[in-house]
Amino acid sequence: MRRSRRSGPVLESAEAYLYLAPALVILLVFHFMPAFYAAYISLFDTNLIGRWNFVGLGNYRDLLHDQDFLQALRNTAVYVLGTVPTGMAIALGVAWLLNQKVRALAWFRTAYFLPYVTPVVAISIVWTWIYKEDTAGLLNALLGPAGISPQAWLLDPKWAMFALILMSIWRHLGYNVVIFLAGLQNIPHEYYEAAAIDGARGWTMFSKITWPLLSPTTYFVAIISIIGSFQVFTQVYVLWPSAGGGPLGTTRVVVKYLYDMGWGSYKFGYAAAIGYALFAIIFVLTLAQRSALGGRVHYQ
Repeated sequence: MRRSRRSGPVLESAEAYLYLAPALVILLVFHFMPAFYAAYISLFDTNLIGRWNFVGLGNYRDLLHDQDFLQALRNTAVYVLGTVPTGMAIALGVAWLLNQKVRALAWFRTAYFLPYVTPVVAISIVWTWIYKEDTAGLLNALLGPAGISPQAWLLDPKWAMFALILMSIWRHLGYNVVIFLAGLQNIPHEYYEAAAIDGARGWTMFSKITWPLLSPTTYFVAIISIIGSFQVFTQVYVLWPSAGGGPLGTTRVVVKYLYDMGWGSYKFGYAAAIGYALFAIIFVLTLAQRSALGGRVHYQ
């Protein structure tokens, strides 16, 4: 009798670990081991085949003087500043409109969310046609009747980053709209009714009720958007596949530069150091956001 009482919890624990084992194996093999291995090879000058020269923190020191890396970092910062605030503002505006009593609300949600679930490669190929530099491009064809001459959106250094930002905002709009819409619909309607009785209208309701109660959603979207924007790669790779990364390197972002160093120059140790430098930047920015904005979030 005693034996069965002791073996019961043990068997239950063993059964639980057995169920968790497949997920743990996947995490160890495909997440933790590559991360630790990348940290290890970042200490070497290596091509992963025959060249294994230990350089210690030399790769990280070289990053501080690498003008191409610094340019990629500036380009990434411009991309983040161009996509995150604008994308969030547009998404909030669209979510507010969809939160009104409109017909075919489900259809609008699906239409806005569709680009987000479509493969980035397919979307990027379509936008390559939209940005075509002659009048065969959709964007130039639309701007032509307004008297605007055709632009080389992907080949002109003046327009290349703008083209990348515009496409990325369009793709992520649906995801942010769905999150903001869920946040808006969680605000109790009684607050608006009480404010209306007191004479509050339009902007007053938004600034005193909607914006404060929407702060958890805004906080979440801001953090996720910034992290995702720092990791932009696929659309850059499809639109500008050359190692230079767009005209005069204007759209070469950090992850594209990491890829070029790894699979273009076979400097895998240096590429791993770039990856960890990017991780450190994102980690510090996330902590800064939490410190600066976390106290201003209102959870009801």
